[in-house]
Amino acid sequence: AQASFSPTITATVNRSLSQSASTTSTLDGTTAVGPRADNTSGSLGVSELLPQTNGTVGLSTAVNRAATNSRFSTLNPAYGNSITATISQPLLKNAGSTVARAAVERNKLGLSIAQLNYRSNVLAVVLNTETAYNNLVSARETLHIRQLSLNLAQNLFAENQARRTTGVMTDLDVLTAEVGVNNARLAVIQAEQGVRTAEDALLTLINADSFDQRPGTVEFAEYKGEAPSFDTSYKLARENYPDYLATAKAIEQSEIDLATAKSAKLPSLNLNGSLGYNAIDNSYNNAIGNLPNSHGNNWAFGVVYTMPWGLKADNARYRSTLATLGSQKARLAQLDQTLVVQVRTAVRTVQTNLASVAIAAKATELSEKQYEAQKARFDAGLSTSRLVLQAQDDLETARFNELSAKVSLRNALAQLHRLETSSLQRFNIALSQ
Repeated sequence: AQASFSPTITATVNRSLSQSASTTSTLDGTTAVGPRADNTSGSLGVSELLPQTNGTVGLSTAVNRAATNSRFSTLNPAYGNSITATISQPLLKNAGSTVARAAVERNKLGLSIAQLNYRSNVLAVVLNTETAYNNLVSARETLHIRQLSLNLAQNLFAENQARRTTGVMTDLDVLTAEVGVNNARLAVIQAEQGVRTAEDALLTLINADSFDQRPGTVEFAEYKGEAPSFDTSYKLARENYPDYLATAKAIEQSEIDLATAKSAKLPSLNLNGSLGYNAIDNSYNNAIGNLPNSHGNNWAFGVVYTMPWGLKADNARYRSTLATLGSQKARLAQLDQTLVVQVRTAVRTVQTNLASVAIAAKATELSEKQYEAQKARFDAGLSTSRLVLQAQDDLETARFNELSAKVSLRNALAQLHRLETSSLQRFNIALSQ
């Protein structure tokens, strides 16, 4: 867009010959043959659009040679040289720097919008990757919990078998424990499948070269931050969220379009002017050398007024641009409301899951102690296999609840960080400007 203000260089060379078949007037200055004109000319000029006024200035020079067979010509051939300055300036329609620089400013804003859209895509990739990572941690922790349950079920089954030989346990107790082992083994197989699926999902996101190599160790780092506040998070989101900023930039583009459309509603009134000097002699050197001291001159100034009847097209374009601007302002207000809701939801979710993690950890601790107590009663012959299996199921459920709370907390934090755009700083991601 800046190229429109770069100087434009124009060079021309022309050669022409005109020979009439016969003389038709004594004023032709010829008798034997018709008039002949042999002309050669060359010109070099430069023009430039002014960003301050949207006018155009130019400077050009030309040399020419004119030969004829007329005896009335005092210089034959005659060599000429001229230099001319021109200006064309709109006074009403399309006048001023706003219109002149409209394309440049729109494209600057367009570049900013493209960078913000890229930033938005990066934030989405970060969020998706964090979510896939959390899901992998959850899948592997699920497998670990299932394996713990399988170990407990296998120990109980072995103990029941041993007690059956002494007559303490019945075949039904052994069968019950065996079913518990089989169910736990099936759960482990399903958990292993979940782990591989989660690994493939993460490898796909990070564009791994091969799916044969499995991701390394993954885990949840202990969250040591404080509970987020809405005011702080909303301020960060309002100042940095790419979609909101891109819409604000689009409004600036529409404001430039509106100013241009408003100027286009005016009648066209252009000031045109030129000022030049010329010299003629019997050689190029003399014609060029005489120009500063012995020269002729010419000038012309005028105005051109043009107005389409009713200005219907320009008025329609202005109304359309005004409607577009209003629509984008409404969209910005809607985005602001959406941002408020999303931030409030994310902050609440984080706060809720912080409490859930603490409560679930206590519940897991309680279930572990209840299982240990029930197992001790069973070992003392004061409980049954069914009650032990039930305590084992309760412990497994408590562990899953704690894991679910941890995953929900990490996903909620990832969503909040995307809204605040703090994900980029957290992972040291630098985007080119």
